[in-house]
Amino acid sequence: MKFKHIYLFLAVLGICYTWYYNILWFQTTTDPTFFNFFKEAHCNFAAKSINADLSIVLVTSFALMISESLRLKIRYWWVLLPLTFLIAIAFTFPLFLYLRQHTLEKRTNAI
Repeated sequence: MKFKHIYLFLAVLGICYTWYYNILWFQTTTDPTFFNFFKEAHCNFAAKSINADLSIVLVTSFALMISESLRLKIRYWWVLLPLTFLIAIAFTFPLFLYLRQHTLEKRTNAI
């Protein structure tokens, strides 16, 4: 199995895994707004620690996604940035790795 297929599997897993809990939250909360979602995501020090960790991962992944996309001329890479906030970085980063690997394989096969 090629790495790009693993990346694609992880992207699908990332969207399913995170949105399973998002949907549960929307179904069980009394105030299903995004403002309340972010407020509850910072409700204790453990949640704040995870958010701090993910913030650094987010910035680092954006730096990699942007630089590699421009270097390799990956089409429509910029769509991944807003999708990160609308869906999850657990979806967009593996999807970026899939697109990057696909582009590298196309270049290798073209030679």
